[in-house]
Amino acid sequence: MRVVEVTAYGGPEVLRMARRPEPEAGDVPGRVRVRLKAAGVNQADLRIRAGHYADSVGSLKPPFILGTDFAGKLLDPAPGMAVGTRVAGFVPWYDELTGEGTYAEVVQVAPEWLAPIPDDVDHTVAASLPLASAAAQQGLDRIALPAGSTLLVTGGSTVVGRLAVQYASAAGLRVVAVAHEGDESELKILGAEHALPRGTPEDVIDRVLAAVPEQVDGVFDGALLGEDIIPVLKDGGVFVAIAPDRVPAPQRNIRVEAVRAVPDATRLAESLQKVADRELITRVADVLPLEEVAEAHRRAESGHRPGRIILMI
Repeated sequence: MRVVEVTAYGGPEVLRMARRPEPEAGDVPGRVRVRLKAAGVNQADLRIRAGHYADSVGSLKPPFILGTDFAGKLLDPAPGMAVGTRVAGFVPWYDELTGEGTYAEVVQVAPEWLAPIPDDVDHTVAASLPLASAAAQQGLDRIALPAGSTLLVTGGSTVVGRLAVQYASAAGLRVVAVAHEGDESELKILGAEHALPRGTPEDVIDRVLAAVPEQVDGVFDGALLGEDIIPVLKDGGVFVAIAPDRVPAPQRNIRVEAVRAVPDATRLAESLQKVADRELITRVADVLPLEEVAEAHRRAESGHRPGRIILMI
């Protein structure tokens, strides 16, 4: 089968097409095979490829296969799902540390990671959702603010940020979103009370405090601003980071947490159905064939367009 390997730590040029044996049924006890139609390119993929996490992946060394998000068809039966069922999910790559990611034609996954894809949702859209929706929902779980509280979402134009805005608004939070210029009106439609343009951390702080002079109760840091954005938080507020290396030091009795999303098939199935029902909106920025994976990484790193870049397989 075709796969993409990280041949060494470095830029997009280290990604190479390769061939590996296609897994057989039962190769890994307790796992089922999925033939992929689409895989998402996540920011974590870029950071792993670049070597930012080289010291924290144990004995795993290149060559390995990146990738977490996927959508495809079941090759083996799973509880409640027959062969041929369209499914989506994500591989907890960083927890597994096998180097077997989703930039491949066939993956072996735990059945409990899988959610069926509704008929009205295509594979590219489904592949944009699993990790992002889990990160947004589990990050908001960690924040645990009561309805009526004010939440700042940085990176509101990203897939994770857009979902966080929607989930937070549905939970009754007053949402302030920081996003790409031009996305402000859309984010207000998605539930943000205030939508502010990006800028330097100082610019963002000034804009947030102009909108919410009393400071915010919580920060969902989808843009990885880290400690630079702490001044917008009230004493005793809560800050959740979606990258472990962007966690600020605690201060002013602020609770600081990092979230590493874990698969939650039940919630993913609910979110996919909401996408089908037009009650939840995700964003696909570009769709490229697997062979153009290096270009996909270049576009993701350049901020070519906000949203998930999808590899078609």
